Amino acid sequence: MKRIVYIFKRLFKMDKKAMFVKINLINKKTGISKIKIFFDMIKCARCYGAGYMDYDLFEMYNLTDEQRNTYLTRGRNNELVIKYCDKSKLHYFVNKDEFNTKFNDYIKRDWIKVIGSKKKDVISFLERHSNFMAKPISGGCGHGILKINTKDYKNLNELYKLLNNEDINYELEEVIKQHKDINKIYPKAINTVRIVTIVTTKDGDSVLSVPKENRKNIELQPHVICAYFRIGNNGKCVDNFNSGGMVAPVDEKTGIVSQLAIDKEKNVYERHPLTNEIIKGFQFPYWDEALELVKKACQEIPEMGYVGWDIAFTPKGPVFVEGNEFPGHDIYQLPVHTPDKIGMMPKFQFKK
Repeated sequence: MKRIVYIFKRLFKMDKKAMFVKINLINKKTGISKIKIFFDMIKCARCYGAGYMDYDLFEMYNLTDEQRNTYLTRGRNNELVIKYCDKSKLHYFVNKDEFNTKFNDYIKRDWIKVIGSKKKDVISFLERHSNFMAKPISGGCGHGILKINTKDYKNLNELYKLLNNEDINYELEEVIKQHKDINKIYPKAINTVRIVTIVTTKDGDSVLSVPKENRKNIELQPHVICAYFRIGNNGKCVDNFNSGGMVAPVDEKTGIVSQLAIDKEKNVYERHPLTNEIIKGFQFPYWDEALELVKKACQEIPEMGYVGWDIAFTPKGPVFVEGNEFPGHDIYQLPVHTPDKIGMMPKFQFKK
């Protein structure tokens, strides 16, 4: 019933023009009739929670019903968020300053929010860090992030006035020093690995299925679902897939990049186009430490049982960049990365 309600809501809000643009593109690409594509899209929405974007992105027109049923679609992703995540705890992940406070031992760097802090403390931060990152506290997808050099401003007071912006509400962070091996691939951004975790009870149930008064006494079981390398491109200072970056799957057990990289326009890369460094086969340093870090962190707020952690690798080990309360689903099962045409859903089976 929940899925049917979700589908009707999506249909009501859907950009019909964009949907028919997708239908036309698929028709030209495959030769499948437009009417057949339209009704197949409706079927995929009803049976698998897939919108027209998922239908195109995952090339569901090339999949059997059995294969389609293995895909983590937008609708199914929403269901997982509802199943594992308590809305009252979302604020720890929505607001970067709250995340940094709660997970301060995991981010391992200097930071301060501008609004709400004393001017002298912000100026002191600027004096300590001639280069730093300014991030909108409630921003996402890498939008609005600035890399600032204090030397580009007349004085620190001028810079403070710029940053003390209620419309944007910045928090400032010390620049992460990237491990040299990762820096070779793309040095203009901190290239992170998104590691997705689920926390369950020892029996494989959602923590939210346990009465609140009993949750402190339950034995938690962390699960690493998948890992993806997010790589900057086009001279930008962010690695986000939706902001011009690339993604490549990482074997979550070994920390080795297992496939070629791809960007949102579906361009595939064996080597980084700007540095010519090979991507597939890259071995991440400190991988075991990164796994231990996320397994520990995901139990800090067990009511937020489904999280995507963005991990950076420094010369001294892994650190958190941020946590994502809505881990997304689009980058995890792209056609070029799923030659067997099997999606992510089998990885969410935890029952003993």
